[in-house]
Amino acid sequence: MDVQIALFLTQDGVTNGAIYALLALTLVLAFTVTRVIFIPQGEFVAWGALTLAALQTGKLPGTVWLLLIGGVAVTLVEAVTCARNADWRRFPATLGWNLLYPGLVYAAARYLPWDTLPLVVQIVFALLMIVPLGPMVWRLAFQPLAEASVLTLLIVSVAVHLALVGIGLLFFGAEGSRTPPFSDGSITLGGFTINAQTLWVVGCSLALIAALYFFFERTFYGKALRATAVNRAGARLMGIPTSMAGRLSFLLCALIGAFSGILIAPITTIYYDTGFLIGLKGFVGAIIGGLGSYPIAAAGALLVGLLESFSSFWASAYKEVIVFTLIIPVLVWRSLTSRQVEEE
Repeated sequence: MDVQIALFLTQDGVTNGAIYALLALTLVLAFTVTRVIFIPQGEFVAWGALTLAALQTGKLPGTVWLLLIGGVAVTLVEAVTCARNADWRRFPATLGWNLLYPGLVYAAARYLPWDTLPLVVQIVFALLMIVPLGPMVWRLAFQPLAEASVLTLLIVSVAVHLALVGIGLLFFGAEGSRTPPFSDGSITLGGFTINAQTLWVVGCSLALIAALYFFFERTFYGKALRATAVNRAGARLMGIPTSMAGRLSFLLCALIGAFSGILIAPITTIYYDTGFLIGLKGFVGAIIGGLGSYPIAAAGALLVGLLESFSSFWASAYKEVIVFTLIIPVLVWRSLTSRQVEEE
């Protein structure tokens, strides 16, 4: 291996590691706030890429149907809840967010010429279709079990993942898609060429991480999520509802997951089930951070990306094995150094 190859592999590893870092941060967020090990996170990655690809080819994205069906299901659940509590005050808002909003999105997706609109408009509309699916998944699958054990929530998470993979196959089909790069060209530094899309991936990932830091440090809702992550019972006593924290954390998971998929769509072909493997590598980074430390999780995810890249050069057939083997010494170290605490 010469220096040129090492630099190329490093570029590839940093690009992949940036995406894994974003997913690792969302997994840490979801677990600390809701105690859910959010295995379906990868599905939002695939849906983001496939939705943007459908818009660019002038097709109606399958995400529209997911949004409509999810909205109807949430409306029915909320109607039953309101009837049980004899409290219909919040039902008009439920109708607006879960029926009117998906209807407007469907009309826009159905009748506007998305294949001729600018890329940034396509990306924003793709996110508007996918992001509401995160709170819908929380409301339908996890909110009724918010007080259940971590093991129960993990079992539900696996079931939701399997269901979403099947739904993805139904609405997006088995064919993979790839989108054009955000911008063409490249830059050369010291005789080494860096692809423009790589700069987009790394730059957007750093911007998202900075935005998350600002959100958690400077905003009311970010501080509410931090308080819930530190002490859920104490947060409830201070008037922070668990349901709001869950919806907000899943909304962020959907937003970051979908945008991650949009970022990597020009680099690799995305299929309906591609997100699982990508999310699993983000999960390895989250495990390195103990599902509790954002900086260590991000650094661990970057390590996963570099390890994957160099493994593909030295032992391409075993690169996945090498990446996932990384989790074994981490688990052994954590089991020897962590104190056992009773679950809240």
